Amino acid sequence: MRAFQLVGWRQPPELREVPAPEPGPGQVLVKVAGAGACHSDLHIMQAPEPLPGFTAPPFTLGHENAGWVERLGPGVTGFEPGDAVIVYGSWGCGICTNCRQGQENYCQNLGGQGPGLGGGHDGGMAEYLLVPAARYLIPLGALDPRQAAPLSDAGLTSYHAVKRSLHLLGPGSTAVVIGAGGLGQMTIQILRALSAATTVVAVDTDAGKLETAKRMGADEALLSGDEAVTCIMDMTRKQGAQLVLDMVGIDPTLRMAAQVARSLGHLTIVGLGGGALPVDFSSPPHECSVASPYWGSLTELMEVITLAQQERINVLVEHFPLHRANEAYQLLHDGRIQGRAVITPHA
Repeated sequence: MRAFQLVGWRQPPELREVPAPEPGPGQVLVKVAGAGACHSDLHIMQAPEPLPGFTAPPFTLGHENAGWVERLGPGVTGFEPGDAVIVYGSWGCGICTNCRQGQENYCQNLGGQGPGLGGGHDGGMAEYLLVPAARYLIPLGALDPRQAAPLSDAGLTSYHAVKRSLHLLGPGSTAVVIGAGGLGQMTIQILRALSAATTVVAVDTDAGKLETAKRMGADEALLSGDEAVTCIMDMTRKQGAQLVLDMVGIDPTLRMAAQVARSLGHLTIVGLGGGALPVDFSSPPHECSVASPYWGSLTELMEVITLAQQERINVLVEHFPLHRANEAYQLLHDGRIQGRAVITPHA
C-alpha cells in the first residue's frame, strides 16, 4: 500500500510503498477515508534533531483519522466491515489511573502518543491504518469520514480547551480566540454551541480568516495588534476576557493573551508555536490560571461527534489525494489553508 512517511529528521516526507498491515487479536484495520494535516506535523517535520520520546523514522504521518472498518482481528466485537468510524488518536497504556478514567491523552506511561506521532505507531496518511484496540473507534453514523477526520484532533482539542472553562462563561462573559485558522474556527463554533451567552472575539493577522471566523459565529473579528488589545479591553470595561485561548502560541500572541486576560480568568495555550508567556507579578493578571491542555478524552470525542451529528459544528475542509500530501503541507505552512487540509487516500 502507499503511505506518506517521514523518512528522516529534517528530510521531506515521501510517498512510499509499504506492506499493508494485518490485524492481530483485538486489533482493527481501518480503510482510511481522511487524514487531517496538522501544524503539529510541521513541527515534527522541521525538528532540528530527534524529538524526545519519538521512535526513529521512517513512520507514517497522520493523527487525525477517519474511515471504514476493513477487517477485524480475532476477538473484536461491536463493529462490522464497512462501518464508518473516527479514530481516537491519543493512545495510552490502558491500565494507568488516567487511562482507566478515559483520559488516555494524559497516559502516565506512554504520554498519549498515538498514530503518526512517533510513538511507535504508523499514522493514517496511508491506504490503511492499524488500530491497536477497538475502544479507539467511535461510530460516525451518517457523517462522511472524509469531512469528519479533523474532529478527532482539531475538534477534540478545541472542545476540551473550552469545556474546562465553561464555569467562567456566564451571561455577559467574553472569550477571545487568538488565531482563526482551522483550530480557531472549531473553537469559535464550540464556544457558540456550548455557551450562547458569551461574546466571542476572534483575532488574527489574516483578514480572510477573520471573515471566515465571523461566518463561524464570532461576534467580533479583529486584526491582531495594539488596536485589538484596546478594543477587547474597552468591550470588557478594562477587565479583560474571562477566557483567552491562544491557538498559535508564538511570542506576540502570548503577549497579547496576557494583556487581554482578566484576574481569576483562564489563559489557555493550545498552539505549538514555541513562544514564551511573559510572567511576572502582574502578568498574567492576578490569579489568572494558565493551562496547556493536550487533546481530550475518549468521552469528549463522543460528545464532539454528537455536536457534529446535530449540525451544531461543521469542519471547513479542503481535500487532497495522497499523492498531493506534500502540497497540502506546503500550503498549510504558508497559511493558505482556510480551514483544515484532509488527505484522502481513497478518493
